[in-house]
Amino acid sequence: MESVIGGGVVGVIAGCAILALAVAAYYAYKVNSLKLTVESVGGSEQTLARLREISGAISEGAMAFLAEEYKYVAMFVAAFAVIIGFALDNPETSAVNEGVYTALAFVIGAIISSVCAFMGMRIATIGNVRTSVAASRSITEAFRVAFQSGSVMGFGLTGLAVLGMLIVVLVFDGLLSAHGIEKHNIMELVAGFGLGGSTVALFGRVGGGIYTKAADVGADLVGKIEAGIPEDDPRNPAVIADNVGDNVGDIAGMGADLFGSCAEATCAALVIGATSAYLAQNMNALLYPLLISAVGIPVCLITALFARLKPDATQVEPTLRGQLIISTILMSIALYFVTKAVMTENFSIGGVEITPDKVLYSVLAGLWAGMVIGAVTEVYTSHGFKHVRRLAAASDKGPAINIIYGLSLGYESAVIPVIAVGITVYASWTMAGMYGIALSAIGMISTIATGLTIDAYGPVSDNAGGIAEMCHMGKEVRDRTDLLDAAGNTTAAIGKGFAIGSAVLTALALFAAFLTRAHFEALNMLTPIVFSGLFIGGVLPFLFTAQTMLAVGRAAEGMIHEVRRQFREIPGLLEGTGRPDYRACVAISTNSALKEMIAPAILVIFSPLVVGVVFGVEALAGVLAGSMISGLVMALSTSNSGGGWDNAKKYIEKNEGKGTDKHKAAVVGDMVGDPFKDTSGPSLNILMKLMAIISLVFVPFFQSAHSWLMSALGM
Repeated sequence: MESVIGGGVVGVIAGCAILALAVAAYYAYKVNSLKLTVESVGGSEQTLARLREISGAISEGAMAFLAEEYKYVAMFVAAFAVIIGFALDNPETSAVNEGVYTALAFVIGAIISSVCAFMGMRIATIGNVRTSVAASRSITEAFRVAFQSGSVMGFGLTGLAVLGMLIVVLVFDGLLSAHGIEKHNIMELVAGFGLGGSTVALFGRVGGGIYTKAADVGADLVGKIEAGIPEDDPRNPAVIADNVGDNVGDIAGMGADLFGSCAEATCAALVIGATSAYLAQNMNALLYPLLISAVGIPVCLITALFARLKPDATQVEPTLRGQLIISTILMSIALYFVTKAVMTENFSIGGVEITPDKVLYSVLAGLWAGMVIGAVTEVYTSHGFKHVRRLAAASDKGPAINIIYGLSLGYESAVIPVIAVGITVYASWTMAGMYGIALSAIGMISTIATGLTIDAYGPVSDNAGGIAEMCHMGKEVRDRTDLLDAAGNTTAAIGKGFAIGSAVLTALALFAAFLTRAHFEALNMLTPIVFSGLFIGGVLPFLFTAQTMLAVGRAAEGMIHEVRRQFREIPGLLEGTGRPDYRACVAISTNSALKEMIAPAILVIFSPLVVGVVFGVEALAGVLAGSMISGLVMALSTSNSGGGWDNAKKYIEKNEGKGTDKHKAAVVGDMVGDPFKDTSGPSLNILMKLMAIISLVFVPFFQSAHSWLMSALGM
């Protein structure tokens, strides 16, 4: 085993990454091979034409938004790369322009993250309509198509992330070692890769979240509450924008988010690990963090073989939940052998003596903490448990009580995950110091291919139900897609829990790397500058949440006015004889998202830059610590409140029907929860990670700029 892995870690990593891309290509082929023909839709040419029209409109809107959004992303990346190049150039301390290399890694990370978003969006908009058609035959076939569509995103993104990271590390090491640059300095430059991925994730998560919830709130408020028409009714002008938004936020946004987590956690582990003389001289051992993600690929592929429904299945959720359990168990076994093969000697980092067993336990701590967070998230967001049912029952008393119960659910749901994260941090830090924290973050997302698969499965199933409704494919088809969607709602909530947990561990790993690069032997939290920073950092997630929720509110206002206008002015629209203007609503969501994401982006990007330059790295350390603590609690509570409201509404619809006062109260709660679970909650992941990675990358600039500023002010 040692000769196979220990002697060729680079080959194993590259081979696993290529395997992931091959699997993604295979699943993409399988989904694409399902042709839309008259025979596949029961011989109805009218249904076929309608399917192509609706799915084409969703695909066109989704790809058009991404293309428009990424124009702005490209301009920002180019400008920020120039800033990095100049800010980090210090010819007095380095034989090469470190800024240029960091900027190059930054651009590469941004490009790969963007490619992942487009890939996931493309396959999702192909898979949704094919899932609808498959549902006309059986729920088993529909599940297979939706799962394969999600697998393209899961394996494709993981393969690109691992392969891209490996190439950057090897190329930088080959080029810079010749100039006498030490290994830990090279890994600090590689950290730009994570910064690029996280920067794209900021725009994808925030912009996508604003887009989808503006459309969703507008469609629900005017369509379901005021006009009394069903969800996904083709008479609703906002329905196409709503379905587009599912892909924009939960496919492109989630993918970019987890790509960032994978890249950033790996960068943090490499930066910290390279400070060890043993790891710096042993490339196989140094690349261990990347090997973890690589080995997760075949583990997740084996796990996917168990994703099968029985022909008469009525419960999809246990199958998807089983994917997480199986992948975690298999990954635990694989990690034992991989760690024993690669980590063959004891070493020390920051005065902490680390053994191979301690390395293994640190990774396992993060892996199983993810399972705990996922399980708790399911308990609080699935209507199979008491919390959501209690929330549904509270809707009898009106929207106000529903909202109160929903907020309470979210706050309570944060307790156990935060404790789990705290235990993980304590255990991994005790065993392997700062390096252990970075490894626990990687452990939590080591099965990212499975996590992303079941997460992307959700929007595909949701869209399939909407398409079935808009194309009048019948109650039986809609019932089947609703079964798929109900499971997707829970797995999406679990996926958000994983993403939040991994985000805070990733941010903490980056924080540890930041302290390492800033040469802090210890950080005294009771000094005035650090303690003040804690308060400032603690309030930033609240300000960020306020900005994103206001953004959704303002964007939804425009959507509400447009839907009301069309209902009022287009003859016969509500009667079904008029044709809504879907493009107008898509344009409103697109323009609003692009405009409203600017303020939150400025807050996240410039907060660490301003604090680092004006107040120094000690104050910045306090800000980062404060933002992680409050950001974790805020992200978990808002995300789970939103998930609880959504599934409480669906529970009432399933058991008591639609249109009652109780159902209307639940719909109001769901609309309140929309920006919680799909905009503010998930976007807080980016705040924690991006602030930390900016701080890590710009450490030398902060130190020199702050010193110059203090001298200029005579202080």
